[in-house]
Amino acid sequence: MRIVVVCGAGASSTFVAARIRRAAVSRGLPLEVAASGESQLATALVDADVLLVGAHLAGRLAAVHERAAAASVAVVLLPEDAAIGADPNDMLDLALASAEARS
Repeated sequence: MRIVVVCGAGASSTFVAARIRRAAVSRGLPLEVAASGESQLATALVDADVLLVGAHLAGRLAAVHERAAAASVAVVLLPEDAAIGADPNDMLDLALASAEARS
C-alpha cells in the first residue's frame, strides 16, 4: 500500500509522512509513505492508494478529491494538529480504514 501525505508546499507533509512511516514500521506494516506538495499532486497520485490531505487545504478539498477520485485514490482530511501533535498511529489508522473501505 502506498500512502501520500499532501500539503501546500511539501514541508509539513514530509514531517507527517515520516511520523506515519515510523508508526507503520513499529507495527510491522510494509507500507510506502511519501510526502508531496499540492503542485506535484498529479505525480504523487500515481500508484497511490490513499491521499492524506493537510487540514490547511480543506478549502480546496473538493478539487483535490476530484483529482484523487479520477486516479481511484481514497482521500482523508487530516486533523488540524497533524504536523505538531496528532498521534501518528491515529493518522495511520485513518489511512488504513480509508483504503479498506475503498476495496
